[in-house]
Amino acid sequence: MNPQSNKKVLVGMSGGVDSSVTVALLQEQGYEVIGATMLVLKEECRNNRVEQEAKEVAKQLGIEHISLHLEETFDERVIQAFIAEYLQGRTPNPCVLCNRIVKFEELLQYAISKDIPYIATGHYARVEEKDGRYLLRKSESKTKDQTYVLYNLKQEQLAHTIFPLGEYNKDRVRELAKKYELAVAEKKDSQEICFVADNDYGKFIAENIDSDILPGNFVDTKGNILGEHKGIYYYTVGQRKGLGIASNKPLYVVDVDIEKNEVVIGDDDETFGNTLIARELNWVAIEKLDHEMKVSAKIRYGAKEAPATIKPLEDGRVEVVFDTPQRAITSGQSVVFYDDEYVIGGGIIE
Repeated sequence: MNPQSNKKVLVGMSGGVDSSVTVALLQEQGYEVIGATMLVLKEECRNNRVEQEAKEVAKQLGIEHISLHLEETFDERVIQAFIAEYLQGRTPNPCVLCNRIVKFEELLQYAISKDIPYIATGHYARVEEKDGRYLLRKSESKTKDQTYVLYNLKQEQLAHTIFPLGEYNKDRVRELAKKYELAVAEKKDSQEICFVADNDYGKFIAENIDSDILPGNFVDTKGNILGEHKGIYYYTVGQRKGLGIASNKPLYVVDVDIEKNEVVIGDDDETFGNTLIARELNWVAIEKLDHEMKVSAKIRYGAKEAPATIKPLEDGRVEVVFDTPQRAITSGQSVVFYDDEYVIGGGIIE
């Protein structure tokens, strides 16, 4: 993307290496950069060091820095949605939701209100424009590519977004951080969901719902009772650890039955399937899906892409049929479709 006139850009700054290097790279490219730290957690839950480090980097690089208070939006549209999904026996990906409605929607709205035509983040991805459509392309660094969590960005958002790190790998970004003498050059990456302490989803949900925890039965795939679970939201398809069932062989979660309040347990091979239905589709490379298409599809961030056929259904959903069975297809996660390096689109697994 090569804007000709107004070269202002609002950069989402998290106080980390990636967003800090993003600022420096954009400055080198001639942009007037404003840094923005999005505060999404309530004060008592917030890591205030994040905001402070972002401010320090902004000062070091000589740019204006602002803090955007998005706590209410984040709570209503991300945290509450996360809890509601788990209570329905699904396993959501809050980062996918946060990217679209907080990191990009709110950031872009603020930018436009201040006559700033572009936003940027430290994600590893690329945006290209072709025949009037904005395409989402994988990062040059395939090991760091983050297009999976960006698949639901809308055309308007992509049209105003710059991803400077799309051409780099992480090692090179750290080298650049040292070159720019950034104080955060050695800072470790954050891996966990920001609002869930110790990655303990079950505990977080139990502490944030009004109703009592409802234990239920562990059952095998034939319906035989194997024991008692402590609440369905502690479990997800493919899970092995933390089941507390005595067995002479490894056992895995095969399904979570919200209506019966049961967690279905089985062998590892029982976690495999080759078909899924996806809802809430967002198309990036195409306007809509009106015929069968061969793609490569990915059912979670850490999964490998696999050949599949996607078929439109009359109600706007999509059927996805994989060439070979996939492990732990999980309701609530996202499935993302690719054509080589480009994101075709994606949706939520039913």
